[in-house]
Amino acid sequence: MPLDERAYWLGFSRVPGVGRVTVDKLLAAFGSLEHAWHADPVQLGRAGVGAHAIQTITDWRAKLDLAAELRKLESLGARFIIHSDADYPTLLRPLRAAPPILYVMGDLSPVDERALAVVGTRKATRYGRDMAERFCGALAQAGITIISGLAIGIDAVAHTAALDAGGRTLAVLGCGIDVIYPRENATLLRRITESGQGALITQYPPGTRPDGGNFPRRNAVLSGLALGTLVVEAPDKSGSLHTVSAALDQGREVFAIPHNLSNLMGTACNRLIQDGAKLVIDPADVLDELNITAELLTTRATAQKIAPDSPEEARLLAHLSDAPIHVDDLARAAGMSAAEVSVMLTLLELKGLAQRVGPMQYCGG
Repeated sequence: MPLDERAYWLGFSRVPGVGRVTVDKLLAAFGSLEHAWHADPVQLGRAGVGAHAIQTITDWRAKLDLAAELRKLESLGARFIIHSDADYPTLLRPLRAAPPILYVMGDLSPVDERALAVVGTRKATRYGRDMAERFCGALAQAGITIISGLAIGIDAVAHTAALDAGGRTLAVLGCGIDVIYPRENATLLRRITESGQGALITQYPPGTRPDGGNFPRRNAVLSGLALGTLVVEAPDKSGSLHTVSAALDQGREVFAIPHNLSNLMGTACNRLIQDGAKLVIDPADVLDELNITAELLTTRATAQKIAPDSPEEARLLAHLSDAPIHVDDLARAAGMSAAEVSVMLTLLELKGLAQRVGPMQYCGG
């Protein structure tokens, strides 16, 4: 069976060092990657490809069986999308960091264009975990897709909170789609791909190991898929700052949750705020900055009468009045955890049934 043009995109993605710049040169010179795949070294040189890259391309195409590569992806339950495909992520497409091809396992959705990247330390404290759960759970319920890197610590909490809230999450990998890394998150990885609530995404072909050099490019894709990046908890010199740097280069918003000054695990968050990152103390702050709150309120206003969606929401509303009440006091009165109450309050605020009147202080809408 003859191969189509997409197979050659897959082929060039397997060649080390061939990225978007080289692919653009090949397309400009040959009109298609199929013609480029069959070009001789002299023709590749005339297309502006360097001598080392020509040698690498020549070596790899001699040993690659493109039909077998396609079968391997199919057997993994994965697929690939190329830069010109209609379902290539819109936010990522125009960026310099946009890879020519993305490997995907799981479900992508148009709603994933309304996304927030969430990053933080692998050595998360209890406070960091609580904040990641609170923010990601509420934002996921509000229709925001949570994007992170599947690392242990804050990443794993962010993905899990989004799934538990019935929302969507995308995990951007620094390895091949078939490589389970880190091993501690194998169950979470399967949950993302099998739940119908998200997907794994990587620019690296199957079999690629999680080498350290892969992650700066991974981080640029992670931030490029999102409207903004939230740093939950990070010490000085944290790897999360690479994602922040990429987000700033891309013109995206950066948010940070403040930390106790004596907590060294949150030093980078406080410094980011000092340097101009948006300080957020409530999930609604993120929605406000991204101009999403008004859109959600308008959408909900078209429904018949806004009312509590669950007995838990109704129980919470029974303890809200014109007098401000602190989240912790509200949690005790309603017999819920502070994290649960925070998530529900954000949703009730979006419905116009609750109102934030100060730090962690709420009254009825």
